[in-house]
Amino acid sequence: MTKLTKRAFLAGSAAAGAMIAMPTVLRAQATVLRWGEMLPVTHPQVQMVDRIAKEVKEKTSGRVDIQSFPAGQLGSGKDMMESVASGALTMTTDGAAALGSFLPQLSVVEAPYLWRDPAHMAKVAKAPVFTQMNEELIKKRGLRMAAVTYYGKRHLTTGSKVVKSAADVAGLKLRVPPVDTFRAMVEAWGAKATPVNFNELYLALSQGAVDGQENPLPTIHSAKLQEVQKHLILTGHIITPRLIVINQDFWKGLKDADRAIIETAIANGVAWQDAELTSQEGSLVATLKAAGMSVTEPDLESFSKPVLATLPKQFESKWGKGTWDALAAL
Repeated sequence: MTKLTKRAFLAGSAAAGAMIAMPTVLRAQATVLRWGEMLPVTHPQVQMVDRIAKEVKEKTSGRVDIQSFPAGQLGSGKDMMESVASGALTMTTDGAAALGSFLPQLSVVEAPYLWRDPAHMAKVAKAPVFTQMNEELIKKRGLRMAAVTYYGKRHLTTGSKVVKSAADVAGLKLRVPPVDTFRAMVEAWGAKATPVNFNELYLALSQGAVDGQENPLPTIHSAKLQEVQKHLILTGHIITPRLIVINQDFWKGLKDADRAIIETAIANGVAWQDAELTSQEGSLVATLKAAGMSVTEPDLESFSKPVLATLPKQFESKWGKGTWDALAAL
């Protein structure tokens, strides 16, 4: 795992971008891929990156070196996505809704109450509509979605208020990612949606800038949010994918053999990460409860009903007519 300050990263961005355009013969002996992540080193997603890097390095005899920059070292998720698009950064991992700022219709993949279970969500990677979205993303922004990973079921936490139904969150300031579909969901519950970047979330919760937040259990635990939140409410409102994205020019510039090795390593890493994250979800409720959080199983319909009554229709023009129904029917 490599340490790099944001200033140093930005200072080298122009040179890194130029490297992508260089013929292979002019590059340094090792082909370096820099992979930025928002999540902390204890999260399975970051551990996945390190496993992929290890496999690629071994199978290429050090010819290809993937360097990992976790915990928001290189800025916000949007910063890193922009850097991958420009070629200053090679790869990153982010949510489908966040990628919606680059291709609006992609945000449907992370819509609340769309997927029945993780297996249903996993089908999206082979769906024609997803292939079409990937081609559009490559064409418009030079970004390729290399894989879909499972990020977990998202649940609600609060600092001081016990929540048994959506009525109990009315007026609460709930942190959401800076994404329109998340804001619409929280507003449908009657709460005040408050966008906060993930790397600022712990501080925002500890200082009372927001009353609560929503994330998968492994994210809550790895970011130590149980230290600044008292109540865990098992809403399961979104089954979340995260997408591995790579700069398309860099990807095209790789030798076929190296590209195949990276593809295989990514597939192996994703399979490990998905299984590890699922395993953690199975035990983390007890872990968080032992850490002092109260755990509530709320009235789920009170959360889902107002969202499903408004959100699919609200975003139909953004996602494309029939897209929600096509994915729900997979």
